[in-house]
Amino acid sequence: MGYIVLGIIIVAVLYVVAIYNGLVAKKNQIDNGFAQIEVQLKRRYDLIPNLIEVAKKYMAHEKETLEAVINARNQAYNSLANVKGHSDDAKAISEFNQAEQGLAGAMSKMSFVMEAYPELKANENMMQLSEELTTTENRISYARQAYNDFVLDFNTYRQSFPQNLFTGIFGFTNDAKMLEFEDSQAMQTAPKVSF
Repeated sequence: MGYIVLGIIIVAVLYVVAIYNGLVAKKNQIDNGFAQIEVQLKRRYDLIPNLIEVAKKYMAHEKETLEAVINARNQAYNSLANVKGHSDDAKAISEFNQAEQGLAGAMSKMSFVMEAYPELKANENMMQLSEELTTTENRISYARQAYNDFVLDFNTYRQSFPQNLFTGIFGFTNDAKMLEFEDSQAMQTAPKVSF
């Protein structure tokens, strides 16, 4: 009889350990998913100043538009640092989403203004930067989808029974937040405008 009770206790402890390890593994997937997004976002943030430098030569009368893009880029860059490692911080995720939306809007406006400068659209450097930016946007979209899949998997596991009985004890008290850019279509189409 004592061996049966001891066996039940051992199985229960192993089950609780498995729940904890599952939560940790899924949280680590989220962190890795965000790291993949971060790599692509930093690539985009590095491309934007180069794009602005090329555009400055042709768009001397559009200083306000160019400054808006740089300001939006800087705000998005700073919000990226604030959200890193805080996938369960709704405020940080919301600010990040807003900053990315602001950058998408600024880039879209710049693309629209550039239509009035055919010599800029024909510039070889601008065409190359535009292609790199489009490729990067596609990578960001793919990485964001993978991240959101990891978040969904973590949240589902965390909310499911019996894991939900232990999440507070283990410190997994909040759901992870998805990255949802309100105007993701503009985000994807803005850089695809041929310059």
